[in-house]
Amino acid sequence: MISSVFAARREDGRAALIPYVTAGHPQADSTVSVLRALADAGADIIELGLPFSDPLADGPTIQKSSFRSLQNGTTVDGVLADLRRFRSERDTPVVIFTYLNPVLRYGVDAFLADASDAGADGLLLTDLPLGADPALEHAVADSPLDFIRLVAPTTEKDRVPDIAESGSGFLYYISRTGVTGARSELRQDLAGEVEVLRTLVGLPVAVGFGISTPEQAREVGTVADGVVVGSALVRVMDEDGVEAGARFVEALRAALD
Repeated sequence: MISSVFAARREDGRAALIPYVTAGHPQADSTVSVLRALADAGADIIELGLPFSDPLADGPTIQKSSFRSLQNGTTVDGVLADLRRFRSERDTPVVIFTYLNPVLRYGVDAFLADASDAGADGLLLTDLPLGADPALEHAVADSPLDFIRLVAPTTEKDRVPDIAESGSGFLYYISRTGVTGARSELRQDLAGEVEVLRTLVGLPVAVGFGISTPEQAREVGTVADGVVVGSALVRVMDEDGVEAGARFVEALRAALD
């Protein structure tokens, strides 16, 4: 499903739009309505954050949404139930974005099976770099879920092909070092880095971390196969609600089109 989305967008000459949201945010019962709103607003793929109490890769905005979600009582079982309900209504691909601890606590094999059964299309584990746990990495790679891998500006170039080879769906390029968070401007070297990256791998390359406006999304979309927007969207929904978040995604979609 994920690869077909990128193929269709490539044929159209456009980048895929990948918004991120935290499950159980802004309200405990809002996950399905949020997913539905994003799909209808033009999202090509949705990253659904499974909250964790120590989200080290995330900046203040997504940390806050994760903590609030956990306070709301969000559980893995609940998120998968919401995903199953969404999948019965829409076919927009969903990537679960999370950390190792919730998956290990649930049970790796059980999580992979249940997430797939619920309708997830991919899994992104922020704290599982290549070679950290080969058995676990093979389990994810052998599951029905696409294994979304991360690379950063600091990743050694000779390591990039191996990282991409171990993954599927798309390669997520972190646009800058540090944690997630909206930024007022993009790094000047970003376009050149993405162009080099695309010569090294066969997977589509999506760029995230710090993309905050439709104008920035348009700029990144001229060089990348996909554009990920997280903190800016989470902040809009936190401050102004789900409908405002949907309007923001519509603006991103228009910018990419």
